[in-house]
Amino acid sequence: MERKSSLEYNEKNHKYNPRHVAIIMDGNGRWANKKGKMRIFGHKEGFKAVKEAIRFSIINDLKILTLYAFSSENWNRPLFEIKSLMELFYYALESEIKNLKKYNIRLKVIGDITYFNKKLQKSIRNAEQITSNNNGLILNIAANYGGRWDIIQSIKKIICKVQKGILNINNIQEKTFSEYLSTSKLLPVDLVIRTGGEKRISNFLLWQIAYSELYFTDVLWPDFNHYVFQQAIDAFISRERRFGGCKKNEKQ
Repeated sequence: MERKSSLEYNEKNHKYNPRHVAIIMDGNGRWANKKGKMRIFGHKEGFKAVKEAIRFSIINDLKILTLYAFSSENWNRPLFEIKSLMELFYYALESEIKNLKKYNIRLKVIGDITYFNKKLQKSIRNAEQITSNNNGLILNIAANYGGRWDIIQSIKKIICKVQKGILNINNIQEKTFSEYLSTSKLLPVDLVIRTGGEKRISNFLLWQIAYSELYFTDVLWPDFNHYVFQQAIDAFISRERRFGGCKKNEKQ
């Protein structure tokens, strides 16, 4: 049976399927180690899983897919692995730009890209510019990203506006703060998926996922496929999102 669009409203249980899904892609290194191979081999296989996740998102009409590709803490990894990851990132951008255009995907890289070499920065800006008018799936790649960094850079922007008299400090609300985050103007994150068996957030979208549903799976990222993605979606649909309220039909 063909699955209904993930944007379709379910009249029976009054629930929406997720519109914005964020994924912590964990387990590439362990996957490679289990096979007796170098960690970079796992990252290359993980790139295939990325394409699978994007394909699923398009088929199921998701609006936004945010992928945690490289955290601000990942610089602590061995130099060879970092160098290989940067090369893989550059290759992915250059080789997939045609597909991004073909499938109407708008690419946005969130994070402090100034740490990357000039060639990679140029490739990022080029891919973002080329896809800027696409109005299909929004694909966020979190690279050199950290939730604490995102909050701090937002605070700095707000302070600058206040000092210039552009923003009144008394008018700063949660919505105001959100407008200065790297995910400004995007729909809220409905569902966070983490692969690899770990059950933590790892400094990912700390502000944005305050009321997101969390789904953890033991599947290592290179083995992530549409079946696993569908399980996460089904788990989301089965939950009652209350946003701090009471359960429906619960006695007061």
